[in-house]
Amino acid sequence: MPRTAAANQGCLAVHFTAFLLFSVVQSVAGAVVEGVPPRALTDPRSVVSQPLAGATAVPLADLFFTRGGTDAVWVPHSDAIVICTNLTGRYNLWTIPANGGFPLQLTQSDDRQLGVAASPDGKWIAFQSDHGGDEIYDLYATPASGGAVVDLTNTPDVDEESVIFSPDGSMLAFTRRPKTEASNNIAVMDFGTQSVRQLTHEAVKDFAWSAVAFSHDGKSILADRTNASGTEAEAWWIDIASGTRTRLTPPQKYNTATDLSSDGRYVALTTETASGAHQAALLDLHDQSVRILKPDVWPQRSDYFSPDGRTLLFKSYIDGRTTFTRYDLPTGILAPLSLPDGFNDEASDQNGFSPDGSRIVVAHQASTTPFDFWIVDAKSGAARQLTRFGLASIDSGRLPKSQIVHYKSYDGTVISAFVWIPFNLARDGKAPAVVLPHGGPSSQYIERFDRTAVALASRGFVLIAPNVRGSTGYGRAFQNANYKDLGGGDLKDEIAGVRFLVDTGYVDEKRIGITGGSYGGFMTLMAIAKTPSLWAAGADQYGVIDWHAIWLHADLPDRQYLESYLGDPVKNKDTYTASSPLTFMKNATAPLLVLQGDNDARVTKDQAEKVVDVMKANGRTVEAHFYPGEGHGFVKREDQIDALERTVEWLEKYLMK
Repeated sequence: MPRTAAANQGCLAVHFTAFLLFSVVQSVAGAVVEGVPPRALTDPRSVVSQPLAGATAVPLADLFFTRGGTDAVWVPHSDAIVICTNLTGRYNLWTIPANGGFPLQLTQSDDRQLGVAASPDGKWIAFQSDHGGDEIYDLYATPASGGAVVDLTNTPDVDEESVIFSPDGSMLAFTRRPKTEASNNIAVMDFGTQSVRQLTHEAVKDFAWSAVAFSHDGKSILADRTNASGTEAEAWWIDIASGTRTRLTPPQKYNTATDLSSDGRYVALTTETASGAHQAALLDLHDQSVRILKPDVWPQRSDYFSPDGRTLLFKSYIDGRTTFTRYDLPTGILAPLSLPDGFNDEASDQNGFSPDGSRIVVAHQASTTPFDFWIVDAKSGAARQLTRFGLASIDSGRLPKSQIVHYKSYDGTVISAFVWIPFNLARDGKAPAVVLPHGGPSSQYIERFDRTAVALASRGFVLIAPNVRGSTGYGRAFQNANYKDLGGGDLKDEIAGVRFLVDTGYVDEKRIGITGGSYGGFMTLMAIAKTPSLWAAGADQYGVIDWHAIWLHADLPDRQYLESYLGDPVKNKDTYTASSPLTFMKNATAPLLVLQGDNDARVTKDQAEKVVDVMKANGRTVEAHFYPGEGHGFVKREDQIDALERTVEWLEKYLMK
């Protein structure tokens, strides 16, 4: 007979007791962390498997022959857009007519190319590219009409990123950081001579600079100065000739600039309220006043102005989904862009408006809808799809769709999560389930086309992707709730998600797996190490096992980021130890798959090797595969396919019994 939700909950309680014994925070519940806004709890039994005749497993390779994209920029004085996509299995630049059509390849490289910018005369496209995933980028330029690619920087020990053109096209601004330095600084390049001059020289190791926009006379740069933890940010003016800097927003607050209006009066600002919510705002440079455009409990981000300066676009993050809104400066009227539900995003860091202001290019994807670029009419807000990156075999109507649920964690904190329920599933407590922890930790799971989730849900796995404490999108207090507690309360939130799945009546508590990358890989390792009896299998992609070792080998900016969570590694040595899966790995019993890029600069290869060594030393089942020429995350199609095939095969082997 099918198990009831109460029976499942009772059986699972034994495993949760084991978890509490391993937890850094003992069984006494802490204070509830208030994520904003309040959300109604979801009855697990309200989650329903939908019927679908002839439902089949999605071909794994097809999920990656469904292409992706990273950038789209308008080419001035033409009706074309340069996009970055992996039509060939590598992320290169292509040109596509703004009214649609098959793209024409502009560049070719085995390395990823992104961060695209177009010169104001429409003759040149600048971009960045690294080498084998090492994340040390050079800047390049190629003629917009096609031709030889020019390496503008050619500095193997200096990282240059995020290029923008001056209004007359004679100068480039970008971030620059030698490998031996902690901070990104702003530099400018004479585009004709390729001579470089650095404008900022950050003295505080915890802060970094980024260029936002040139003034319209090309003599100054609007810039942001932000700390590693993202809790403080300031907008500045920088005079290019003298390097003189003028702060535009108060210190020790959060205010980031994203664009400058055409008349030079307004700065598009993302500010933080007293409650810790990010809000889209206007900074008036005439009187220094700040106006929030649409006060809301959900976080927002200002984007860019229309070329005439009358419209500002901003984005709202609403419980794992995003929307765009147009704000009319003269009237204050707000109007949404008519995009489908899901993850609607800027097409790049460049201005998304067409040069004449009539159209906007954006990116869209959802749980059953692959990534594509879309064109939006700037007046009506109506949207149309520009690219068709999907395959015919990826039919959105025949894919299990994610849904948002809300549940209480161990201390009463409300957690939002996405859940996938396969088609035609019996509520008999026999289905396998997989937890999908997100990366970061300062990140958020947003409804996107998740190939791992699609592959597993179409094969009968129930999945949950929680936005645990430490995630963005639910206020500052919620985001800061895992400070000096990585793999503590946030792991408990993941496990409360397992309880929710079992309580739906679909899931077998003895057939639970977990898989993720980066911080999701860390969470996978921490889960099977601290709560071994809960997990039947794990698949770790480039996850951290030892924070001490990560700090020792990390680039200086990554060190600052890590210290913003765990503190000084000497003064807080015990915190690093308590937050490292290595401390608990002797307890792990679940079979573990490890996938790692050889050139990963963030979570280095030796971390994966240490995972394998510890598992083998304790007589555990472990299998590893390393990918040459890959960094932090796999971007080459054949490696992406191989990694997913290995993950699915591993989870089917140990959970589909």
